[in-house]
Amino acid sequence: MPDERVALVTGSSSGIGAAVATRMAVSGIRVMVNSARSVEAGQTLADTLPGAAYTRADISVESEARDLVAATVERFGRLDVLVNNAGTTRFIPHHDLDAVTGQVWRDILDTNVIGTWQVTAAAVPHLRDTGDGCVINVASLAGLRPNGSSIPYAASKAAVIHLTRLLANVLGPQIRVNAVAPGLVETPWIAPYQGTREYVTETAPLRRVATPEDIADVVCDLADFRYVTGEVIVADGGLHLH
Repeated sequence: MPDERVALVTGSSSGIGAAVATRMAVSGIRVMVNSARSVEAGQTLADTLPGAAYTRADISVESEARDLVAATVERFGRLDVLVNNAGTTRFIPHHDLDAVTGQVWRDILDTNVIGTWQVTAAAVPHLRDTGDGCVINVASLAGLRPNGSSIPYAASKAAVIHLTRLLANVLGPQIRVNAVAPGLVETPWIAPYQGTREYVTETAPLRRVATPEDIADVVCDLADFRYVTGEVIVADGGLHLH
């Protein structure tokens, strides 16, 4: 019997988001693919996945975040799973405080935190209607440890982690809210971090960086864990043990 659930995966034209959308669609979940800029890539991915559709929306814009949720429900008739994967960063060494302007903070927080909030708030009534809705936020190991591509990025992911717990506390029993905190992942973002990549492969117990599919595994499992909420699953190959 095919899975009757519907999932919205933000920022899903490539990387982790695309891997999540692909795994869910293959399992029978109907998926709304989304991106803010990579329209062609997002549409192409949706065209290759069974039962999928695509909507362009910038989640940092409140009206577009609401319209994205509305388009999903209009297309599929319901919404069961929200994966808040869309995010942005700036690569700034942590010691370079002068490079971190107010605009850098606003650009990162507008997408990673406020955008996540806006999509979630719009989705809650629909997730609640199913009686078994779930939200999965893609955070980062940088939200738990003092590392990451920049201080604003790390702080934004720490906010996403706490937002996960706050929402889990108030949205049950109809909606579960969890997060995954990946370490280094093989995406285009990894390019400036070849030194870190070598460190991970030499230090982490699993001796490799993650693939997008590794993180998609965790996200999809969280969508099925019906007695788990408020949890943040670290997926870093064991690097946090060192």
